Amino acid sequence: MLDPLGSPPAWLRDLVQPIALKLNSPTLAGHGHEVVLAFAFYQFIHSFLSPWLSPIIAPQSYPKLNARTKLNWDIHVVSLVQSVIICAAALWVMFVDDERWSMSSAERVFGYTGACGLIQALAVGYFLYDLIVSVVHIKMFGIGMLFHAISALWVFSLGFRPFINYYAPTFILYELSSPFLNIHWFLDKVNMTGSRAQWYNGMALLATFFSCRLVWGTWQSVLVYIDMWKALQLTWSASASPLQAPANVNAHVFYPTRDGGLCMDETCARANAEISQFRDYTAGGVPTWLVLTYVASNLILNFLNYFWFSKMVETVLKRFRTPEKKDEKKEKIEDIAQEVVLEAAAKLEEDERALRQGELSLTPEQIASGIDVGALGEELRKRRAELVAKVPLPGS
Repeated sequence: MLDPLGSPPAWLRDLVQPIALKLNSPTLAGHGHEVVLAFAFYQFIHSFLSPWLSPIIAPQSYPKLNARTKLNWDIHVVSLVQSVIICAAALWVMFVDDERWSMSSAERVFGYTGACGLIQALAVGYFLYDLIVSVVHIKMFGIGMLFHAISALWVFSLGFRPFINYYAPTFILYELSSPFLNIHWFLDKVNMTGSRAQWYNGMALLATFFSCRLVWGTWQSVLVYIDMWKALQLTWSASASPLQAPANVNAHVFYPTRDGGLCMDETCARANAEISQFRDYTAGGVPTWLVLTYVASNLILNFLNYFWFSKMVETVLKRFRTPEKKDEKKEKIEDIAQEVVLEAAAKLEEDERALRQGELSLTPEQIASGIDVGALGEELRKRRAELVAKVPLPGS
């Protein structure tokens, strides 16, 4: 399937071509403008759209946030918009790209379609934005988010070689859980923690995260490992050839009809020919180091997914866990003790008042000893304060 947005102008392609070849990413010449536009779009949301629109949508919450939380809010807005757009685009490409469906195992590693290139460009634009945010605010987001940004950017950038361009829509579906993750965060910030809406959203979050990242992601990782292993064997076999000519794997990769000879219209012919369009750049096979670094990045992403899922389960359950009740016996003893102290303090206060008003008669012994009435009052006040201090009064 051809790129739905079409090819860039010739002058722009010629401008990007030298850079793309220097980066060993020839298909970038046809998608470089999409990477730049995607990055600019996400940065625009972060710097302008979210700070302007958020106070209107959440007037009771956003203006009261501190600078750190506002930054986090704007980043979540970008993530929410990006995940919705790219997941919708990826699902659409997966269903309508007939050429992608027809690829063999080797073509899934070496082949190319413009539609998958578009998904790569949108993903690279976002992960470039994500990498910059993770570096600038590393103290806020931690080393885990930085590794995630680096790994994701590396994995999707490799598609411009082209290398496993087929899997771009497949792995971007990790983002299907991101809308629910962002909504869960927003509900906390608008004082809806523990609400029914957050409960339903939390269950949807756990379900999509588990299904898309753990089940689907792990299974697709196994499939891409198998395809890359076959591509490596093909590369090693070609390299071991006794011929002096450079190794060329194309004869074992692309169907003879990939020139579009069996198509009935021009669009079909162009789309089929596009799969092997960059065969001159992949003729040498796939380097071993490339496969190893891809596997390493993929394993990091999968490990982070499993780790984050455990944290998400803990966080969601914590929002709705019923607080533990105090021990009833201990609570009863505390109530009785408080009542006794309060009663004694009240009695002392009554004696003090009676003494001041002359209503409290002194014993002959007290008169004989010359006891001072003021001193007795002071002593009563002191004893009352000590008793009250033993058990805190309600509301203290």
